[in-house]
Amino acid sequence: MKTIYVQAGGGFDNVAAGTSEPKAPEAGEITVRLRASSLNYHDLGVVSGAMPPSEQRIPMSDGAGEVIAVGAGVEEFAIGNHVVSTFFPDWLDGNPQSAGFGRVPGDGIDGFAREQVTLPATAFTHAPHGYSHAEAATLTTAGLTAWRALFENGQLKSGETVLVQGTGGVSIFALQLAKLAGARVIATSSSEEKLAKLTMLGADAVINYRDDPEWGETVRRLTDGRGVDHVIEVGGPATLAQSIAASRVGGHIAVIGVLSGITSQLPLAQALSRQVRLQALLVGSRRQQQDFVRAIEATQLRPVIDRHFPLDEIVAAFQYQASGQHFGKIVLDI
Repeated sequence: MKTIYVQAGGGFDNVAAGTSEPKAPEAGEITVRLRASSLNYHDLGVVSGAMPPSEQRIPMSDGAGEVIAVGAGVEEFAIGNHVVSTFFPDWLDGNPQSAGFGRVPGDGIDGFAREQVTLPATAFTHAPHGYSHAEAATLTTAGLTAWRALFENGQLKSGETVLVQGTGGVSIFALQLAKLAGARVIATSSSEEKLAKLTMLGADAVINYRDDPEWGETVRRLTDGRGVDHVIEVGGPATLAQSIAASRVGGHIAVIGVLSGITSQLPLAQALSRQVRLQALLVGSRRQQQDFVRAIEATQLRPVIDRHFPLDEIVAAFQYQASGQHFGKIVLDI
C-alpha cells in the first residue's frame, strides 16, 4: 500500500513515497482504509525538520477512513463504520499521564500518511454522522484542542467573551464553537481579507494586530474595560503579554501554540494583578473526543477547509501551510 515516509532529521527534501505491508487485525484491533488526513503545526514541525523525527517515520497525526476488518473481541466498531483517529492513542480518559509526543502518531510512532492502518480499536472514535472523511480528519488535533480549551478546561458559558488569534484550525474551530455556545467572539489577524472572513463566520469584533500592536488594550476597550473571559493563545512568546492585557481579572488563557517560539518571558506582575489562569494543553483524551463528536452531531457544526491536496503532494501541502495563506484546515486526500 502507498505510504509516505520522512527520514530521520526531517526536511522537505527527505520526504518520499514508498510502500508498506498491510497487517491483519489481532484481538482488540481494527483495520482502517484511510481516506483523509489534515495538516497541523505539529506535523509541519516534524516533516520540515523543526521538530525532526529521530528515525524514519510515517508522518501525520490525524487520520479518517472506514473500518475494513475487525479483530476478535471488538464490539464498538463494525466493518463499514466511519472512524477518526485520536492524538494520544493511550489516553482514554481522566487526567493526562505522560509528557511529550512519544506515543503520538506521526511523531513518536508512525502516523496516517498511508492507505491503510491496523491499530487498537481504542485508537479511534466514531466520526460524526454525516461527515465526509475530509471533515472528520480535521477533528483529531485542531478541533479537539479548541473543544477542550473552551468546554473541558474553560467551562465556557453563554454570554461570555472569547478572544481567538489568527485563522488556523484551532482558532477557527474555537470561533465556531464559541458562537454555537452563545458567546461573544473577538478575533485577530494581520490580513484584512481574513478579518472579513472572520466576520462572516460570526466574529463580533476583529482587530488587525499588525496595525494595532497594543491590541490587548483595544480588546479591553471593546469589552468596556473588563477584558475577555477566555483567550485562545496560539501565538506564544510574541502574543502572551497582549493576551494577559486582554484578559479580565480571573480570566482563562488556554496556552496552546508556539507559532512565535518556545521560550517566553511571562509578565508576572500583570499576570498576578489580573489573577489570570494560564492553562497549557495538548489536544485531549479519547473520552473528550467522543464528547466533542456528540456535540458536533447535536449542533451540525461543519469545519472550515481551505484546500485539498492529494497524498502524493504532501510537501506542496506543507509548503502552502508554511506560507500562512490558509484560512482554516488543509486536508490530504488519500
